Amino acid sequence: MGFDINAFREHIRQFCLTEVAPIAAQIDKDDQIPSTLWPKMGAERLLGITIPKEYGGLGLGYLAHIIAVEELSRASGTVGFVYADHSNICLNNLYLHGTEQQRQKYVPKLCSGEYLGALSMSEPNAGSDIVGSMSCKATKTNDADWIANGTKKWTTNGPDADVIIVYLRTADKTIGSHSISAFILDNDIDNWQRGKKVDKFGMRGAGNCELYFNDTIIPSHQLLGKENEGVKILMAGLDTERLILSAGPIGLMQAALDLVLPYIRERNQFGSPIGSFELIQAKTANIYTSLQTARSYAYRTAQAFDQGMPSRIDASACAYYASHAAVNVALETIQTLGGIGYMNDSIAPRLLRDAKIYEIGGGTNEIRQMLIGRELFKQDPIIV
Repeated sequence: MGFDINAFREHIRQFCLTEVAPIAAQIDKDDQIPSTLWPKMGAERLLGITIPKEYGGLGLGYLAHIIAVEELSRASGTVGFVYADHSNICLNNLYLHGTEQQRQKYVPKLCSGEYLGALSMSEPNAGSDIVGSMSCKATKTNDADWIANGTKKWTTNGPDADVIIVYLRTADKTIGSHSISAFILDNDIDNWQRGKKVDKFGMRGAGNCELYFNDTIIPSHQLLGKENEGVKILMAGLDTERLILSAGPIGLMQAALDLVLPYIRERNQFGSPIGSFELIQAKTANIYTSLQTARSYAYRTAQAFDQGMPSRIDASACAYYASHAAVNVALETIQTLGGIGYMNDSIAPRLLRDAKIYEIGGGTNEIRQMLIGRELFKQDPIIV
């Protein structure tokens, strides 16, 4: 039998209704996801969707992964966001670029939920220009281990992660893209610290912190991929990251529609349900169209990735469109609900707060626009 995408979605949806949606408001209030949630996901084999079955995954593709992020985000934006960081940005990258020894050591435990994964790229003075501005560095010792020094910033899952892929400068930056390497950081490595968990506007429960390295010795076998070729891993990872993260805004837009449709049927003004008013119908039409456009584009792009035809421009465009649309949809949702939508005990404000990070994280929308425009400039004028 082939992969039944509808049955897969329904399975995840039922899990979300039972395990995620009931705690979504508490996660936002407490700024903490219960650690017990990850083993539950692991038991359902949701944490390693793109990972082969022999390592504890499902052996499926990026379309299935998108659906998982979408449904989790529909129930809780925070859970969907943290899940994507763990399952794609850390786990998928580690599997694709790790040695067999590294895979055996980390992948099964990341799939089971025993380990939580993260990735650390940004620095206090290095964000969009990470390759040119990275200053956190690692120097090779005589015995081929590495000594790391510096600070990393905005590490999602950082406060709780057991495994972190970290990018460090390993050669003079004048060399350009061949001056950065990726390493696997874990709790067995001594002499590195985590900073205080930061207080964020949205995605509360998705912990972020700085990482501090002070003559930290990283064993040579913790190098991920080849020395000074971390940018290849970084850029390949950003393509799938942008694609997978586009599912977060899609889930948030679906949650907005779930909220709006019952309200406009039940709320009466001037003797009629407000859903009978043309202005409200126009708003719901915009929400629905934005959702379906983003969903269709992301699904089509994911199918191309699964067929061995990855597209950097489409991955960026999916993230760009979905993130921008989700912010607008969240604002329209608040407007449609009126005073109720402005109250913090409503889901609507949380949708807006959670949606906004998608215009910033994983490369800002301005960077995505630059990338899309640059790729279009280089392409043949006829685009199929």
